[in-house]
Amino acid sequence: MDYLLTTLTKKKEVDTIIRDTIDKVLVLRFGRSSDTLCLQLDHILIKSVREVSKFATVALVDIESPDIQVYVKYFDVTLIPSTIFFFNAHHMKMDSGNPDHTKWVGSFHSKQDFIDVVEAIFRGAMKGKLIVNCPLPQDRTPKYQLLYKEM
Repeated sequence: MDYLLTTLTKKKEVDTIIRDTIDKVLVLRFGRSSDTLCLQLDHILIKSVREVSKFATVALVDIESPDIQVYVKYFDVTLIPSTIFFFNAHHMKMDSGNPDHTKWVGSFHSKQDFIDVVEAIFRGAMKGKLIVNCPLPQDRTPKYQLLYKEM
């Protein structure tokens, strides 16, 4: 499915798309094309890309690429798929009731859930916010336990 969406495998490609996406939400899905949950999320992204094309750009980031490991470590992508949002080169965060506001971990339940989240991020970003509240009910947000280790 990654042939239908732009797939980024180099750090320079990720840098360029973050820098060059202006006045649109940039949706970066970090994951593997061989993972079943990533394929489920990719299917939702492909079905939604036309509806969000006026206010969002969607791209896939292959975490298996050694050049991408800088971003994997920086955004602490330990669970896949992880979806990270940007607007005008600013990292957008979303309060979905989980301890980690920096990314969406897991897949979306439906195409409409994804569209609602991207639209909420776009509206918040247009108002100058860097963190927005999740528009989805708690039962449709992914639940996971964060484990912190001391360095």
